[in-house]
Amino acid sequence: MKKNIYWLTIILLCIDQSIKVIVTKNMLLLKSITIIPNFFNITYVENPGGAWSILSSNTFLLTIISAIVLIGLNIYLSKKEKYSKLEIISYGLIMPGVLGNFIDRLINNAVIDYLDFKIFNYNFPIFNFADILIVCGIAIMMLEILIEERGIKNASRKQNN
Repeated sequence: MKKNIYWLTIILLCIDQSIKVIVTKNMLLLKSITIIPNFFNITYVENPGGAWSILSSNTFLLTIISAIVLIGLNIYLSKKEKYSKLEIISYGLIMPGVLGNFIDRLINNAVIDYLDFKIFNYNFPIFNFADILIVCGIAIMMLEILIEERGIKNASRKQNN
């Protein structure tokens, strides 16, 4: 089961880094390509911070936090014996997302972002595939926790009846 997490990590990390290479080699910084007018552009930016450019002046701290998260996840995964399918998917999304942005910070001192959406006249902060992986992985992890807690509550109710 652990192998599945690492295989998923390798595959998704390769996709993430490949997209970033394509963007950086074929676009000029701060330039856009319109995909769907007034909705979706590919815009090449380098974000030295976290989500919404939080801590943009502290790339080193964000790099250290990413390293700690990656080390912590690997320690946790090495000790855990069994995984649900949702856990495999969750960790298999979070790991390459964090690792992809970690690699960007090490190499570029900033994260390569390019997905640029305008939704109802709101220009959403530009993000990347790794960010999608992290958000989806955390959402699936939260779903797994809710399912597990609900199962515990239901088992407790049955036991008390």
